[in-house]
Amino acid sequence: MATIYQKKNKDGKTGGNWYYSIWHQKKHYQGNTGTTDKVSARLIADGIQTDLARERHELPTLKKKAVADLATLFQQYLSAQVNSRRTIENKAVDSKHFLPSFKGKSVASIIQQDIENYKLQRKLEIMALPKNNGKREQDISFKTVNNEIGTLKNFFNYLIGLGVIDKNPTDKVRKLNALTRLKTLDDEDIQKLINGTTNKLTRDIIFFLVYTGCRKGEALNLKWEDVDLKNGVIAIKGTKTRYDRYVPISNPLKKLLSDIEHVQDCSYVFNIRGRKVGNFRKSFATACRNAGLKDLRIHDLRHVFASKMVMNGTSLYITGELLGHRTTQMTKRYSHLVPDTLKKAVDDVFGKNE
Repeated sequence: MATIYQKKNKDGKTGGNWYYSIWHQKKHYQGNTGTTDKVSARLIADGIQTDLARERHELPTLKKKAVADLATLFQQYLSAQVNSRRTIENKAVDSKHFLPSFKGKSVASIIQQDIENYKLQRKLEIMALPKNNGKREQDISFKTVNNEIGTLKNFFNYLIGLGVIDKNPTDKVRKLNALTRLKTLDDEDIQKLINGTTNKLTRDIIFFLVYTGCRKGEALNLKWEDVDLKNGVIAIKGTKTRYDRYVPISNPLKKLLSDIEHVQDCSYVFNIRGRKVGNFRKSFATACRNAGLKDLRIHDLRHVFASKMVMNGTSLYITGELLGHRTTQMTKRYSHLVPDTLKKAVDDVFGKNE
């Protein structure tokens, strides 16, 4: 009989998708069922074991489902997601573009060329937008299209786990140009933003993000057990890249953390009357409005940290380590700030040109 199981997370608790483990003729088969529902996982695992047995006796295997209703399968995929509500909503928005393009096609019949055709179609649509009129192609960001292809890639991987298809048609599809948004603030604007807050909690979170370069989720998930004020370091766990990292605590940050009141029975640093903060978009928008700062996003505070580090002479490698970048490619976005820093270093040694 096929065995199904769930993997343990960092807290030692089981959850997420069910996996199957099957021994057949001294060979071990295992994989992801692609579902969090135990009953469905059991049916999938038993179906795989049945197919293995049929092949042993040279009987025809069950044909894979070639379901034409892609929309129904995609809704099933969304229901199986364990991401944040906003991430699931973003995936749903992506699908409003690609589901109509593949209407009437069975998932098993979709090939790489279909994805390439869709990518080209969306590329032309983005280029035709009024805001892109007169721009060169290399000056246009196609990040939206890349996000849609990324959602498709995850969706097809989910179908592979279900045994609906064998191959992901997006695997060799290359991304389009996605211009990086690197909006940053000078010291005066940072102070305006902090002064523009209407409550201490929002002010503390903004200050924390500017002085650590953390992602919003990393800040809101931060627990007191991961803050070591004595040794001056913060452990950032369960990150987007799934790798833990450590951020040094500067003197201003140490004062901020020391001043935050520990609420009894609450393990989270940033909380509202003992409850974890879910979001602070509205209060952040209010602070931006009061500070007269337009088109500023919470994630831009991460760029503020990175820019200040690089412009102060910190190497791209160290900056990337502090930000938790998996590859140097991510940190290279700030390389345009390095020439001025290098010039300053030379001037400090040899003196400025007269």
